Amino acid sequence: MDIQLKKGVLDVCVLYAISKSESYGYKIISDLQGIIDISESTLYPILKRLESGGFLVTRTAEYSGRLRRYYKITPLGLKKLNSGRNDLIEINDIYKKIFGGRL
Repeated sequence: MDIQLKKGVLDVCVLYAISKSESYGYKIISDLQGIIDISESTLYPILKRLESGGFLVTRTAEYSGRLRRYYKITPLGLKKLNSGRNDLIEINDIYKKIFGGRL
């Protein structure tokens, strides 16, 4: 898959997982299991990029004696999620027109 396309899809998937409720790295990976394969080494740069873009905010809290970083989607992140959803619908429509819904 084209790296830029995959980057956009992964961003949308991560924002989707966090849009339900505040979350943390391992839970995001677990929530996306069965939807898309994503590793910690892929996830954390995405989270950092989304945070620096203003699409997420973070907070740190202690959990079982360790610090855990929680991520929450911002209103700007919700806009990006909706825009990404629309982009994926458009890509799906193009795919159906080209391939008639078949691989």
